[in-house]
Amino acid sequence: MNEHPKRIDCVLIAGGLYHDIDFARLELLKLLGEDERIRTRVFENYDNIDAITQADFLITYTCDVVPSLGAQEALRDWVKGGGRWYALHGTNSVLRLFENGLYGSPRWAPLFMETLGSQFIAHPPIAPYSVTVADPNHPITRGIEPFETTDELYLMECHGDLHVLLETEFAGEATGFDEDLWAQDKHPVLYIKKQDKGAVLYNTLGHCRGHYDMQPHLDYWPTVDRCAWDLPVFYDLLRRGIDWAKQGGAA
Repeated sequence: MNEHPKRIDCVLIAGGLYHDIDFARLELLKLLGEDERIRTRVFENYDNIDAITQADFLITYTCDVVPSLGAQEALRDWVKGGGRWYALHGTNSVLRLFENGLYGSPRWAPLFMETLGSQFIAHPPIAPYSVTVADPNHPITRGIEPFETTDELYLMECHGDLHVLLETEFAGEATGFDEDLWAQDKHPVLYIKKQDKGAVLYNTLGHCRGHYDMQPHLDYWPTVDRCAWDLPVFYDLLRRGIDWAKQGGAA
C-alpha cells in the first residue's frame, strides 16, 4: 500500500479593526497553499473553538478581537496540550478610545494575554526602525541579518518567560495613546513562549491598511500602507513561522 504524506489542518483567524484584513488574509492563504498537505479553515473570530482545538496549528492576524473567557481557557489548554500558534501583529490588542481622546489598552483579557505572552499597549507614529537578531542560532532566525522596516513598533506588556528571537530599541513618545511615554528599552519583535507541550510564536510586524480600513472614524485613508509586507525578509519569517507551527509540540 502506498503511504501518502499526512494531511495538516490549519485554522486561520483574520479579522478586526483598522487593518487591511483582506490583504493579510489572502497573503497568508497563499503562503499556506505552498504546502499541499495543509488544509485551512478561515474565521473572523474565535467563536468556532472546536475547529481551532481540532487543528494541528493556528495562525491569527487580528486587531481588537478578543475570545470569550471559555474560548480563552480552551486556547490555553490547547497550547499546553501540544498546539502551536503563530500569532501576528495585532492579535494581542484590546483597543478603546478613552474619554480623553486617546487610545488605551484595557487589561480585560489577562488569560488571553498570558497565553500569547504579551499585550499591545501603544506604538509610536509609523516610521523606520531597526530590527536586530537576539538569537541568531534558532532555526527561525538562523541566517537572518539585522534589517530596517517601516512599521508599527509595538510597545507591549510582556507575560512569562519569552525566548526573544528579534528585537528593537525605543525611547520616546507613543503619540495618541494613553500610555505614551516610554523609557529607553529593548522590545521584542519576534518571540516564542513555551507552554508545557506547546508554544506560541509571536511576530509583531505586519501592519497593513487600505483606503477604507479606518471607518467609521475616517471615511477614506489617503494611502495604502503595506509596511513590513514590502520586505522579502518578512515573507521569509512568515514561511519559517508556518514551518515551525506545523511541526507541533514544544518549541
